Amino acid sequence: MRSALLVIPLVAMGDVAAGTVAVGSKNFTESYLLAEIVCQLLEAEGHEVNRRLGFGGTKVCYEALIAGEIDLYPEYTGTIREVILDGGSDTEIDALNRELAPHGLRAVTPLGFNNTYAIAVAPEIARDRGLRRISDLAREPDLGLGFSHEFRDRRDGWPGLAALYELPQQPSGIEHGLAYQAIAQGRIDVTDAYSTDGDIERYGLVLLEDDRGYFPDYLAVLLTRNGLPAAVRQRVRTLEGILDDASMRALNARVVVDGQPIPAVASEFLTARGLIRETVGAAPLWQRLAKNSARHLKLTAIALALACLFGVTAALLTFRHRGISGPLLYVAGLLQTIPSIALLALMIPLFGVGQWPAIVALFLYSLLPVVRSTVTALVSIDPVYRRVAAAMGMSRLQELRHVLVPLALPHIIAGVRTAAVISIGTATLAAFIGAGGLGEPIVTGLALNDSRLILEGAIPAALLAIGTELGFDGLERRLVPAHMRSRNLAV
Repeated sequence: MRSALLVIPLVAMGDVAAGTVAVGSKNFTESYLLAEIVCQLLEAEGHEVNRRLGFGGTKVCYEALIAGEIDLYPEYTGTIREVILDGGSDTEIDALNRELAPHGLRAVTPLGFNNTYAIAVAPEIARDRGLRRISDLAREPDLGLGFSHEFRDRRDGWPGLAALYELPQQPSGIEHGLAYQAIAQGRIDVTDAYSTDGDIERYGLVLLEDDRGYFPDYLAVLLTRNGLPAAVRQRVRTLEGILDDASMRALNARVVVDGQPIPAVASEFLTARGLIRETVGAAPLWQRLAKNSARHLKLTAIALALACLFGVTAALLTFRHRGISGPLLYVAGLLQTIPSIALLALMIPLFGVGQWPAIVALFLYSLLPVVRSTVTALVSIDPVYRRVAAAMGMSRLQELRHVLVPLALPHIIAGVRTAAVISIGTATLAAFIGAGGLGEPIVTGLALNDSRLILEGAIPAALLAIGTELGFDGLERRLVPAHMRSRNLAV
């Protein structure tokens, strides 16, 4: 336990060394691709780059930037205005930067294209119902609308659109990368799209005319911290105006339609523009697996060590006092009712993004099985053993050490085993807040609708859970007499 505690202060420092540029992205194809272009551009000039890709939404990226977890990420002027600056009409970069300055941020390097929101409709639905403009949706209340969660909830998304166009539908939420497949399969009829998405041409979707001019310009820029080194700022400035709408759509299509790896597409683009000298391929599978598995194990191991230290200690101190152990179990159980992704999001204002909030959330999720199993095991021990210990003149500490804990050990190990398996599964969601691990390829695979990437994270996570089960079996055989092992105890 002591070694685990010594590691904890190093967690936040383990990813971003001095002089390293941390580049972030959101969890959709274009953001991944633009971030990778920036990373390779900087690496070609000798900068050390830390990729923090796949954050779950604008607010998470913004919090990461404010907290110094990342130094820059691709953003859009309309999103800066509506989501980060909470409204207004002026999306000019100079105006945005005046308002961003008090936050220590700056929008730089306009990339040259406008990736505005659009409303996409399945081609047969548009043809059969004569849909050409967004206002036409008002006369089709039975259409199935499925919007990305951020668009459905943010002010410049569905709420404002529905109010302006008087739309009666109630849209469902869906991951952006899966929406196109859902519309192609007929599960939904309408979704939100980015105007430069490669999937628009892939599925032949019809973009409805924004006839009331609802959507502002969403010019692509790099949103940076003011403390970004001058050499880095100068280097990324070479990307200014390098892309137009058509070329960005073509790059996206090479990823989502042709199935080419994002690093390869970014590398070929930069090479063709003369910005780097040689192409860079994707890291080998074994290297990605090793990196993600090591991060995953670190997150779960530290969280589990803390849960064991706190949970077992709290149970040992309170199991004799129902007035204290009861509320402790209630609070631990209440934490389990909070959806894991919501708990991770709640950690962001307190701990920022990255590994710290993930560890805290995993620690809280691990408490219930550890505390409950320990308290239950201790209070269920036959009182005869305690009377014998008293008759032998044992102190309460001796009674705990030599009688109660050995008798409770099988159940304590079972609780820790349950907590470990829960942590391994839940830790895959930590990728949404930039903690990495085996959730990273899963999140990327969802964004790109790539089952191979999803399996790249899901299979190792399942194997880790199985290995953990086997490891605890071995631990139990080593520490617990055969007749007391959990598999031999009545449930």
